[in-house]
Amino acid sequence: MDTDNNRQEMQEIWKKFNKQGGTGSVKTAPELTPEEEKKRNRKQIGLYLLITFALTYGTEIFGIMPMAGNMDAEQAYRVQGMISSVMFLPAAGALLTLLLTKERLTARSLMLTVNLKKDLKYYGLAWFGFVLLILFGAALYFVIFRDQFDAGLGYMKALTDAQGVETTEAQLSQAVVMQLVMGAVLAPFANLLNCFGEEWGWRGFLLPRMLKQFKVVPALLLCGLIWGLWHAPLTILGHNYGVGYAGYPVTGILAMCLFCTAIGIILSYVTIKTKSCIPAIMGHGTLNGFASAGILFTSVDHPYNVFLGPTPTGLIGGAGFLVLAGVLLYLLYKEEKEPQPG
Repeated sequence: MDTDNNRQEMQEIWKKFNKQGGTGSVKTAPELTPEEEKKRNRKQIGLYLLITFALTYGTEIFGIMPMAGNMDAEQAYRVQGMISSVMFLPAAGALLTLLLTKERLTARSLMLTVNLKKDLKYYGLAWFGFVLLILFGAALYFVIFRDQFDAGLGYMKALTDAQGVETTEAQLSQAVVMQLVMGAVLAPFANLLNCFGEEWGWRGFLLPRMLKQFKVVPALLLCGLIWGLWHAPLTILGHNYGVGYAGYPVTGILAMCLFCTAIGIILSYVTIKTKSCIPAIMGHGTLNGFASAGILFTSVDHPYNVFLGPTPTGLIGGAGFLVLAGVLLYLLYKEEKEPQPG
């Protein structure tokens, strides 16, 4: 499929990613030749995707879908629990693949090392950088669609009224500020365990092997597409975009693929730079815990458009992520083209 020159090029890219056996390198067994290593790499990618998609789609199609839409509260909690458990399946797929291919497990090969002194800026990008990008996207959305912004917090008022709680506007404002501050600070830690399940699979396991197989641009774009398609059954159920929209469910699946590609590029960037998937776990946790911040300010009388914003899953709400992803992908492309030292 590739010429000898292309093969050498890809090996150099991988060497750069794992420069001098860096803290996140995947150790290659010394007895393997380069061709044997590439063959094992392809086998691991295929096996990982097969296991992960089979486990996920099987759980969602045969377990979650039949129960979805049931009005029973107990069933609803059960469905929510199953949806949360699905986040661990990419990690399960990675672990099973490593065991089946008999690769030795070390902190470095698992991409779980920490070097805060050296990599603090990348942790900052994945944490507070994500918070700022979410707020920027929401603000941009409301600047464009001003009638959908409610300074009186009508959305929050409707929620508290539905719970039978009487609140004043001042109390609502205080609650929203507290929720935003707590979300920005605690989100990466509150979601740490669930997001580990996904990120150790996608960024800790799949990404290094895709970089070994492809150049950086196609590797990251393919990872994003795979991640988006992995969400397909939940997207069909209404996750993020609801149901009944024009082009359902294809439009929602495509939108999810775009969103996952943009977010995935940023998470991959911090993983490559730190040689660890831990900042990606934190970034994913921040996103999951803070993404709905803009919804708190939406108008009850003028519903927002989920495909546009104000959350990052919309084109406008996610504008900051899309731009940053493009910039980071270009920087990685330029780095790949630079002459290799030594």
